[in-house]
Amino acid sequence: MNDLLLIAAYAFAGAAAAGIVGALVLRALRHRSLVVSLTVVAAVTVAAMLAGTLTVCKAMFLEPHDFSVMTTVVAMAGVVALATALLLGRWVVARSRELTRATRSFGDGGSFAAPGGAATAELAELSRELAATSAKLSASRAREHALEKSRRELVAWISHDLRTPLAGLRAMSEALEDGVAPDPQRYFRQMRTEVDRLNAMVGDLFDLSRIHAGALSLTPARISVDDLVEEALAGADPLARELGVRLVGDRVDTVPVEVDSREMTRVLANLLVNAIRRTPADGTVAVAAERRADQVVLSVTDGCGGIPETDLPRVFDTGWRGTAARTPPAGAGLGLAIVRGIVEAHAGRADVRNVHGGCRFEVVLPAAPGA
Repeated sequence: MNDLLLIAAYAFAGAAAAGIVGALVLRALRHRSLVVSLTVVAAVTVAAMLAGTLTVCKAMFLEPHDFSVMTTVVAMAGVVALATALLLGRWVVARSRELTRATRSFGDGGSFAAPGGAATAELAELSRELAATSAKLSASRAREHALEKSRRELVAWISHDLRTPLAGLRAMSEALEDGVAPDPQRYFRQMRTEVDRLNAMVGDLFDLSRIHAGALSLTPARISVDDLVEEALAGADPLARELGVRLVGDRVDTVPVEVDSREMTRVLANLLVNAIRRTPADGTVAVAAERRADQVVLSVTDGCGGIPETDLPRVFDTGWRGTAARTPPAGAGLGLAIVRGIVEAHAGRADVRNVHGGCRFEVVLPAAPGA
């Protein structure tokens, strides 16, 4: 037993010396190719085995012939191990280079396509992750292009919407200044109307900028949905009477929600004004609210005739005003974008879909805890 322990101690001492030298070599070559690292690892393994064996052999005073036989066997094993390490390293490096070439397409705006052929489990997993990242990057590019297009359209529409009332204000002010206005009081009233329009447009732009910057401040409180609907209907009733549109709100469940009542009332007001202006005279705009599992769904259904399917994904985009199927009213196309921003700030979502004779806007909010 003592002899075995002594042999183990000699073998460990020799192998440890080789291992320490190998670790220092690996540290010095850590920035080199994987082939070099694998070769060093294989060489260290063989050297450790050889050093331990030779140390034991010397300590046991073997015959020179036996010593040379042992050395030859270990050396041949080392040659095979080094050759195998070189082949494995070249194969792994080749797969890595193929993966590198496939990854370069990211920078050129393309998509990632995993190289063919067998690969190690780690490289295969890396390929899958790169493919998933490529898909996300492509979706992000698409959203960026859509946002940039929306911004360009918004700038063009805002420029037009600002130019028109400003030109009217200038013409009316010049007429008043020159004393050629046939009815100055009417001009003053019209100027006040145009200023109110401009003020509302600037206010919407400011609110939208706060939403996009994540600076919208909410003060949530527990309130019943029917109170929100009742307040929104009361605010939209004058416009509905003026345009001859019927407002219906008899399918409203009494469900509590925790929202900022002022902002959520604005959401319903924007949806109602949007629906009333796009519904022909003698048409109906219906408001409903119902509980679905742990959510509350508020809906506004109009009689606009429907939205083209190709435009449905853009309804809540900044600056969207509709198509020939929905004649755009006065405004800059900011109302629905503000609706989506406020709803998402409440951890909800805003959707739209076509129904018979019109379309239905839905606002989905989480129900109040304990409701």
